[in-house]
Amino acid sequence: MDIEELRTFVEVADAGGISAAALRLGVAKSIVSRRLTRLEQDLGVQLLSRTTRGAALTEAGATFRDHAARACAEVDQARETIAPAGELRGRLRIAAPLTFGPTHFAPVLAEMARRHPQLQIHTCYSDHVINLVTEGFDCAIRVGYLQDSNLVARYVGPVYASTVASPEYIKAHGAPTTPEELLAHQALMQGTESWYFLDGDDTISVRPQGRFKADNGAALVAAAVAGLGVGHLPDIIIREHLSSGALIPVMTRYPVAPAAAYVVRPPGQHPAKKVRILAELLIEYFDTMPSIARHP
Repeated sequence: MDIEELRTFVEVADAGGISAAALRLGVAKSIVSRRLTRLEQDLGVQLLSRTTRGAALTEAGATFRDHAARACAEVDQARETIAPAGELRGRLRIAAPLTFGPTHFAPVLAEMARRHPQLQIHTCYSDHVINLVTEGFDCAIRVGYLQDSNLVARYVGPVYASTVASPEYIKAHGAPTTPEELLAHQALMQGTESWYFLDGDDTISVRPQGRFKADNGAALVAAAVAGLGVGHLPDIIIREHLSSGALIPVMTRYPVAPAAAYVVRPPGQHPAKKVRILAELLIEYFDTMPSIARHP
């Protein structure tokens, strides 16, 4: 029984099909099919029921999947233990935010690849919250207020934000000065999220309303500059607009509660060394790059 066969089976089981698993593994579908066939022949049992819509686990496959995943994790841990100090191998699949991820996190990932030439780094940039388990990611870099989940999170640094509006919006509608007044204004939002403000040592939660919504920070910045409403936006993506006067801070007596960046991973007893190294590099980056962590 080959470890790559086990790993391939786990990927197919989690992805729900051969095509998706082949994409995750970076190999041809024919290779995935051959590995599965050899594994089933070796075990003498059918693990997957193939259909035109994908592949479903049989009862035996569902039982075997957890054992196979643990075996793969043990092998990975053993390889890390005996590898030369600092050397990383294999593949690291990362989900990162599209908003300032390519500009601020990508250089960290590039530096990680430079330091570890045997490591493959595959990054997906999206502002959607990706399911790390079902989509086969090792970890994600997430920015904001971390929601409750079964994921394991490691804090890497603060991310500050401001409440802003354009001069045109303020002229037409006035500027909110308190969280309560904000409820009477058009808010530029990602969805139905709450906004958090500081009132001394207390944190105030407000759920504003608005007609313009987008799942990308750059789109919300553009809407704020166009005068469509009040934005609640990371300082790093509005810096130039604050400097030019295209956006003006409002509600300054109630600063935005600092959010943060995290590296999150699926639950497990032993975090992969490559995930730990990524988190350490990001912590180092936040410590040395005030442009992302501090107000302009």
